[in-house]
Amino acid sequence: MCILFLKFDPRPTTKGAYRLMVAANRDEFFSRPSLAAQFWPSHPHVISGVDLQEGREGGSWLGVTRGGRFAALTNVLEHSRDTHTRGRGELVSDYLRAEVSPSAYLQALSSHAHRYSGFNLLTATFGSGGDGGDGGDGGDGGDGGGCDELWYYSNRGNAAPVSLQPGEYGLSNALLDTPWGKLRHGKAAFSVAVRRGGSHSELTEALLTILNDTTPVLPDPLLEAQGDLRMKQLLPQYAAVCVRTPTYGTRTNSVLLVGVDGRVSFTERTMEEGEEEEVEEVVEEEEGVEEVEEEAPEGHSPRWARRDHHFLLRPQPPPTPLP
Repeated sequence: MCILFLKFDPRPTTKGAYRLMVAANRDEFFSRPSLAAQFWPSHPHVISGVDLQEGREGGSWLGVTRGGRFAALTNVLEHSRDTHTRGRGELVSDYLRAEVSPSAYLQALSSHAHRYSGFNLLTATFGSGGDGGDGGDGGDGGDGGGCDELWYYSNRGNAAPVSLQPGEYGLSNALLDTPWGKLRHGKAAFSVAVRRGGSHSELTEALLTILNDTTPVLPDPLLEAQGDLRMKQLLPQYAAVCVRTPTYGTRTNSVLLVGVDGRVSFTERTMEEGEEEEVEEVVEEEEGVEEVEEEAPEGHSPRWARRDHHFLLRPQPPPTPLP
């Protein structure tokens, strides 16, 4: 189970506003190895968490690049699972490294999407900012095209990718904006928070609070009908924005803000094993990352580490289109 809320506003009219606001939870087994969000040594323009599960190494669930590419993935909840399909996390990683437009990437993917179990994939590009989105992207894994774009595709939905218009959206483990109770509940709270606004830190804290809401939203016949037996046995836990069970649940909170001026803030809270570490802060000329250790939730031994990444978009001229 995962959940994501976003607002897409490619041409905001208010100074200091955001072209993209994302609040997302990654739910996974606590034993599954992964890396917290960081810039990749092999592709320094890409920042995301990385899956380390054997056979699925290198995949991701949400990431962004200095060049203005964004991708996020959720699985589609299904009654049966095919263990012989390809790892869906590679779709996020592949897109972040690619040099094609969001629509071209999804269109090409649709021709072989049957190789994967059910998924939802969001892909986007953003210009450097300063004029509501004009700009390009490309040399560091970007796209270009002169404006911000956000696209959606699911191999359990429409045959063709869909261009998303400015607005607010919610996505969990069904198709986009499927009205599961927890999706409606979380989206309503998200809408209030982004419209209230406030300072950057106030907005980030408000979105993190929403992502850690463990209130079950029941009854929910849509969620129950789509879920498998394991989920139905723990329905009150799975029916919340933040999932908490002894072995599975919300492991990562992510808040991504893309400003009208091209400034990006990527905050991640990650459940991690091990002993407490000292607080570390690294600040560069225009970019930085701050790390803060937090108390573990009651009943769980792992600690929570928060990292705040800040950088400017640096789009390049667009690449040659696909033939």
